[in-house]
Amino acid sequence: MPKVEPFEKHTERYEQWFDEYEHAYESELAALRRLLSSSDYGVEIGVGSGRFAAPLGMAVGVDPSERMLARARDRGIDVVEGVAEALPLKDDAFDVALIVTTICFVDDIPATLSEVDRILGPDGTLVIGYIDKNSPLGQLYQELQDENPFYRDAVFVSTDELVADLEAAGFTDFEFVQTIYHELDEIDEREPIHSGYGNGSFVGIRATRNSP
Repeated sequence: MPKVEPFEKHTERYEQWFDEYEHAYESELAALRRLLSSSDYGVEIGVGSGRFAAPLGMAVGVDPSERMLARARDRGIDVVEGVAEALPLKDDAFDVALIVTTICFVDDIPATLSEVDRILGPDGTLVIGYIDKNSPLGQLYQELQDENPFYRDAVFVSTDELVADLEAAGFTDFEFVQTIYHELDEIDEREPIHSGYGNGSFVGIRATRNSP
């Protein structure tokens, strides 16, 4: 079942995070921009309120939360209500699919990746941004799960686990970026962006659909 209730009930708290931790948010955006092409026709899966889709140029956003979709629509996104494991989108419709801080909320990662493969055109790309469960911030989120309505039901994944799922789904040609090296309250300017993973708490992966 989609984990909708916290996002419906705590919409303002969700939005407040981006203002309270502006530099962390800008760091994550900058990392993801390194993996995206501005000319791609894209969809964000788990679009939320459009905080990533809008500045990153995604045309379409999918989410199960009506209140989140209303915010995303206000930010200029063409919104569609749905879940990652059964996307209400046509085959081969997009150049790029974006999944940001959402992979920990899906019920079935392999099913999600299968759906992404279906909606991407030949040689389409998938970009995933997430908090690595083995990172300092990932460990903190797990310790505080019971206190956070958004992450209470989240299942965090490591980069190695996610890469294994991507490989099993037929994705190839991985590129990694990372950022967020301090606790959120300590970040008072944009964090550096580096290639690879293992140091930054926020990781971005770009992978290519392996066309048949």
